[in-house]
Amino acid sequence: MTDSDGTFPEELDDLVGSGSDGLQQDLDDRRALRRVGGLSTELQDVTEVEYRQLRLERVVLIGVWTQGTRENAETSMHELAALAETAGSEVLDALIQRLDKPDSATFIGSGKAKELRDVVISTGADTVVCDGELTPGQLRQLEEVVKVKVIDRTALILDIFAQHARSREGKAQVALAQMQYMLPRLRGWGESMSRQAGGRVAGGGGIGTRGPGETKIETDRRRIRTAMARLRREIAAMSKARVTMRQERRRSQQPSVAIAGYTNAGKSSLLNRLTGAGALVDDALFATLDPTVRQARAKDGRSYTITDTVGFVRHLPHQLVEAFRSTLEEVAEADLILHVVDGAHEDPQGQLAAVREVLREVDAGGVPEIVVINKADAADPIMLARLVRSEPHSVVVSCRTGQGIDELLAAIERDLPSPDVEVHALVPYERGSLVARTHRDGVVLSEEHTGDGTLIRARVGLALAAELAPYSLVGPTDDPQPAPVR
Repeated sequence: MTDSDGTFPEELDDLVGSGSDGLQQDLDDRRALRRVGGLSTELQDVTEVEYRQLRLERVVLIGVWTQGTRENAETSMHELAALAETAGSEVLDALIQRLDKPDSATFIGSGKAKELRDVVISTGADTVVCDGELTPGQLRQLEEVVKVKVIDRTALILDIFAQHARSREGKAQVALAQMQYMLPRLRGWGESMSRQAGGRVAGGGGIGTRGPGETKIETDRRRIRTAMARLRREIAAMSKARVTMRQERRRSQQPSVAIAGYTNAGKSSLLNRLTGAGALVDDALFATLDPTVRQARAKDGRSYTITDTVGFVRHLPHQLVEAFRSTLEEVAEADLILHVVDGAHEDPQGQLAAVREVLREVDAGGVPEIVVINKADAADPIMLARLVRSEPHSVVVSCRTGQGIDELLAAIERDLPSPDVEVHALVPYERGSLVARTHRDGVVLSEEHTGDGTLIRARVGLALAAELAPYSLVGPTDDPQPAPVR
């Protein structure tokens, strides 16, 4: 009763979805492990592997569909396939099971685990990747059934981060996240992992081997905890430079803009368009892990910083959020977030929701944002119109063609905080640095060079207004009044 591609005909789908009691339970059980079409990336020509000079792991994907529509479940599996390819794997097959909740023992149920084992044998796979985070018990028991390596979504993302980290701080952050993930999952096999002995039953070591001791796993855990403490100290020390720069920006009241968004949505391309930064752009997930900060200038003369940050993804591992917290603080401390979303993606609303969930986790949920709908040149116009209706404070752009960039710059200038104190001062020429700072950090309304100095009227922050106060032309009874914030 199956079609040639192994799926069930539409009339049976209708029967199952109609509330009929007859074959519904039986069909649900028979359909429980469904093949997801179009996900195989197996290479047809071995020369491609030779050219890449690496041995690609051959993986089978497995997922559990617990809620939402089938389309949502398959979208998640397509994303898992993209993650596996980014990590350097060939996707041979992808299977999905409909369950109320993942099986507590083997994630997909013992019977379906045996079916998965048959698929692994028939495809020649050497790895199974699960679309979810497995408990240590699920990981161990599923491996015992399928007889090949099993990893979950979290381990896959951590592996990609480890491959892409370039800076010393980025490598330390990834190492810390991997250790946090590894610590509860340490396991051993039999007596080879034990350093305890006591009589014949406990290993038969005889005299001199009995008594208390430390198991190999306990030793490994202690060493990992020691390494984690060292990494936390190193990350804290390395983040001081970023904290100092943020404090300097706050002191000078220089606005900051953070680019955030889903991985591969085009954040680095947008930074290059706005500032000519020359940041790495690659059609791959998590191509950017280390933040890039560049200076930009508004049309009214104000300068502000733009920071490119690490991309987010659905179910971003908590360990990564914690390890990268010092980096993600760039977003939380920003005055404005450019939330980039891939307008050509099949589920942009899901991307927006996933990113906002992480932003709330790093206390950036209250920062004003502009939704930048990127890749307009490749997007469906109907989808773009729907996104614009659902996100009123949005701008449609194409970083490839430059479409909408001027409109985005105007929106940034409109939403950036403006200096709130208007000053009118005659600054001596020997204090020209104050005039330069006024141009850099404030909004110059008028400027005139006289015989006694530079006559300047501008809106500046409180700190700079205090430095300009000795040269102010405002009467002693008239305090500088805050100008209305635009």
